Amino acid sequence: MAATCNSICKAAASLSISITTPSLSTSSSHLLLPSLSLLPNSSRKLSASSFRLTHVVKNPGRITVRAMSSDSGLEDSVKKTIADYPVVVYSKSWCSYSSQVKQLFKKLGVQPHIIELDQLGSQGSQLQDVLGDLTGQYTVPNVFIGAKHIGGCSDTVEIYQKGELENLLSEAGAKK
Repeated sequence: MAATCNSICKAAASLSISITTPSLSTSSSHLLLPSLSLLPNSSRKLSASSFRLTHVVKNPGRITVRAMSSDSGLEDSVKKTIADYPVVVYSKSWCSYSSQVKQLFKKLGVQPHIIELDQLGSQGSQLQDVLGDLTGQYTVPNVFIGAKHIGGCSDTVEIYQKGELENLLSEAGAKK
């Protein structure tokens, strides 16, 4: 079975795949998609479980599958979260760098909205991938203040040491 990508619409995170096989029965009710690597420089693979099936067209010997990446829903969730809270920290409960950032905010009297990625099961690693795609940072902590990406632990501590963090927190409405 040969699979070829007909189109990839990055903005909508959709995928259209045509699979051609001479022995395919049009009465097949299940279709197993192979893992795909869509980006040439990415080790990230997308599997059938990464997509929500939106449309299947069966023609004799050819099936066209259209699917929407479930990452687009997670991306929307991240964007909504960082817009809804003045300070957001994507963290892992066991990470010392995440703990350092959380302690800094506590010291400053700020209560960030904390998402512990390691406590979300497989969705946690998917969220971390989405955060990496959005920010270019694939590590935790991943800090946002006033819906703006600040960076990780080193970045947050650096702007604190420069005296800029408290002003950012005030502007975001996180510190009275």
